[in-house]
Amino acid sequence: MILILASKSASRRAMLDAAGVAYESIPADIDERAVEAGLSDAAPGEVAEALSVAKAAAVAALHPGALVLGSDSLVVVEGRRFDKPRSVEEAGEHLRIFSGKVMELHSAAALVKDGGCEWSHASVARLHVRDLSDDFIAHYLSLEWPAISHTVGAFRIEGPGVQLFESIEGDQFTVLGMPLLPLLGALREAGVLLS
Repeated sequence: MILILASKSASRRAMLDAAGVAYESIPADIDERAVEAGLSDAAPGEVAEALSVAKAAAVAALHPGALVLGSDSLVVVEGRRFDKPRSVEEAGEHLRIFSGKVMELHSAAALVKDGGCEWSHASVARLHVRDLSDDFIAHYLSLEWPAISHTVGAFRIEGPGVQLFESIEGDQFTVLGMPLLPLLGALREAGVLLS
């Protein structure tokens, strides 16, 4: 069975590559804000899961018979949801807001085939952001922008972004943007991986 990753995320591709999962990458083209509009009362994990399903469904509609993996992550700090920063200035604003607070990172994945969602799962990690000085934020952004423009939370944990945090509760895969261990179990059940 063909597995398609409905994403261009480098970290998601790296996770699947490292785990030995064969797949094709075909990024989904959906209006995420339109999907979210109908989910105003949903919990963050449910929103991430719904976006994962929508991404997978969009690609699955173009590839009958293929099993399509969609994934999404979102960040919540003190009840406020943050999207990917649209500019280096907005990234700086986000980091100043995050400073000294707990960031909840919700990552989800879904498997869709021929219009039906066969599996979905959401996980959460709690990242304790240390107190960040303006000098640190300016230096960090000079190193990491524009690479972090495609990341929710304005960081890459596998790079200098690790310096933002005092501690992390949750698994590394969730922080990287996909609940990999539950996904691997679902891929074994689907016959994509050996059990």
